[in-house]
Amino acid sequence: MSVLLSDVVSGSAVELRGRLWQLSASELRAAAVSASAEILRLEAVRVAVVDELSMRPDDQVIASRGVGCWLAANTMLQIRDGKKIAALGAALRPFPAVAARFDGGDCSFDHAVLIVAFCESPPKGMPEEALPRCIDLLLAAASGVEATTTKVRNVIATLERIFESDEIPPAEDIDRNELRIASTLNGRVVVRGDFDALTGEMLLSALSNLTMPTPAPDGTPDARSAAKRTADGFTELIRRYLDCAKTGTDGGQRPHVNVHINARDLAEHRDCAATSAAPDGEAAVSDLDVGHMPWLGPLSVSQTRLLGCDCFLSTVLLDDHGAPLDAKPGKRLVTAEQRVALIARDKGCAFPGCTCVPAWTDAHHIRHWANGGPTVMNNLVLLCRSHHRLMHRKSGFVGKWVIRIGVDNKPWFIPPPSIDPGQHPRPANTTFKT
Repeated sequence: MSVLLSDVVSGSAVELRGRLWQLSASELRAAAVSASAEILRLEAVRVAVVDELSMRPDDQVIASRGVGCWLAANTMLQIRDGKKIAALGAALRPFPAVAARFDGGDCSFDHAVLIVAFCESPPKGMPEEALPRCIDLLLAAASGVEATTTKVRNVIATLERIFESDEIPPAEDIDRNELRIASTLNGRVVVRGDFDALTGEMLLSALSNLTMPTPAPDGTPDARSAAKRTADGFTELIRRYLDCAKTGTDGGQRPHVNVHINARDLAEHRDCAATSAAPDGEAAVSDLDVGHMPWLGPLSVSQTRLLGCDCFLSTVLLDDHGAPLDAKPGKRLVTAEQRVALIARDKGCAFPGCTCVPAWTDAHHIRHWANGGPTVMNNLVLLCRSHHRLMHRKSGFVGKWVIRIGVDNKPWFIPPPSIDPGQHPRPANTTFKT
């Protein structure tokens, strides 16, 4: 029995796996995109239907103690997921612009939750008339295939900075921190925690080198799952801590947490901050910085200033586009100063769509060193190992990506014709990172 592309999305998945070989790679990609769009559509349908049912509950819903519990009882969802669906439906009612974008399949469930949470509890200093404009900015960040949770969170952090108040953002509220450690009946230990962004950044930074895949001596790839590597790394972290017996020393160096922010935005006084005006007289979001951590993304200016009171500051000179200026080009290996500058510019793997953090990247020479390429900022870009190999013509890959430094002094990626026949340049994935 043959399989048609239209049947893949509209039909059942039963026995589908044995027939997918009949589709070409391009048809498989199209099917994956179509299925994803269909999931977004059905997600919006479910939220709307559940919300309507919550406003007109019948005996079954009432007996289940709410529509969320009823949904979980009659589907394979967990209760918490059923309640989240019901909660989003109710939260979307006062914000038709967000509901329209979500219903149209141009905003994911998780991003809609973030946006309505901001709308329900905006910064105390934000006037009511500013909310529509803020919603537009958030929806722009949440729309399209390039939308990421970090992109939405970055806009939220920036808006909280524009309408700065004394309220602590949830991501930085240490009073919410929890760590539960319990033994199980079979003698194992279960660990479950919920931490603020800074504590999470310290933990991820400490675990970074300990959780990297480690090939066997014969070159065989590491067979451990990501979860197993993290568990092994956590064990090693505790062992090293106990071996060193360092429980904290006065005046000792702080953990190596990297936070990027412009110097004028780090200033104590608000009138020293970057507040370039937009054409309508309002502060332009693109001109305002918040702190940025390589692992967990946005950090409020107030928290960044707090860290700045007790830290080592590294200075990276930037040009008008925010790209680092050059330093020490004479060697093949990137210097420590250049790597700091590359992290400030690329914020991790610069390849479009990649979310790999700086700790897991290499400095790649755009024009190879062997071909006379200098070790200067305009010939360097951070790439994760996978994309680094791709730039060196991965075996079996058709075509080759080309990297160019644009007029903004930041890397741009030109795909091969096999991916984009027009070879339209794509910006580096550096504006918003997690």
